[in-house]
Amino acid sequence: MDGLCERAKMGYTYHMTKLLEQGIQAVRDLPAERQDMAGELLLTLATGAPQYRLTHEQIEDLKLAVQEADRGAFATAGQMADTWKKFGL
Repeated sequence: MDGLCERAKMGYTYHMTKLLEQGIQAVRDLPAERQDMAGELLLTLATGAPQYRLTHEQIEDLKLAVQEADRGAFATAGQMADTWKKFGL
């Protein structure tokens, strides 16, 4: 019998904060690729101190970028070509 089943039989319970529970529930409803991304982030946070911490502004920018991606709002090939030209590439 694996460790999780043994702990459950012994009556141990594990508590998460309400916010974490809400986050886990929201992630369950995401497509598999997004679930994996969330899992990687959680494992990174759980296994050690992150080397870099995003600012509040960066987090808000990231949220907007994810919303744009969800809408399919990506740069066109022409827009990308113009960007590359601007940087001499």
